Amino acid sequence: MEVSLRAEAGRQQGSRASRRLRRAGSVPAVLYGHGSEPLPIAVDHREFAAILKGEAGDNAIISLDVDGHGTFTTLAREIVKNPTKPFINHVDFLQISLDELVTVEVDLEFMGEPVGVRNDGGIVETMRVSVEIEALPTAIPGHIEVDISHLEIHDLLTIADLPQIEGVSYLDEEDTPIVTVSIPSAVLAEEDAAVVEGEEGDKEAAAETDEDADEAESEDSGE
Repeated sequence: MEVSLRAEAGRQQGSRASRRLRRAGSVPAVLYGHGSEPLPIAVDHREFAAILKGEAGDNAIISLDVDGHGTFTTLAREIVKNPTKPFINHVDFLQISLDELVTVEVDLEFMGEPVGVRNDGGIVETMRVSVEIEALPTAIPGHIEVDISHLEIHDLLTIADLPQIEGVSYLDEEDTPIVTVSIPSAVLAEEDAAVVEGEEGDKEAAAETDEDADEAESEDSGE
């Protein structure tokens, strides 16, 4: 499903001009791809932000209506967000064809509470929150659900364990780790301390045994 977005061409370039655009409620952008020259444009911040909040998120297929240049089927790429404010500083729009494969990053959504967390006090550690896929634009999922409810302590999911989705190919190596259930570091520290304490106790007991043996031998010699 495509969403529509209007864009204005002919914006001035440079940091000062871009700041003026942002203050006026627009996002500086560039349209490129399919062998065309990059075209500086601007889109409405509120309209574009609403698209990103939709089901398809950053991978929404956007029908970009550029005044004086026509309408282009695009994907938003290189979305630069303000690090301290809820604003988008810049975005690139890539021209695409609906019958050509594209490479995109898709978020993972972990479902369920792992057995190792519920029964053994483990914690979920995520190594990846998104994966790179190749698909036709119309086959790009908004997110990928990953069931982790069956995971026990030390269990590990990799790219190979992700669900198979028709028309979608995973591009990361199959053995790339995604998520695991581990023992909290505080618990490990307590266990290590208990082991050390036990070893020290064994050493003390062994030393006392040796001392008792030495005393018994001395008494026998004295007799």
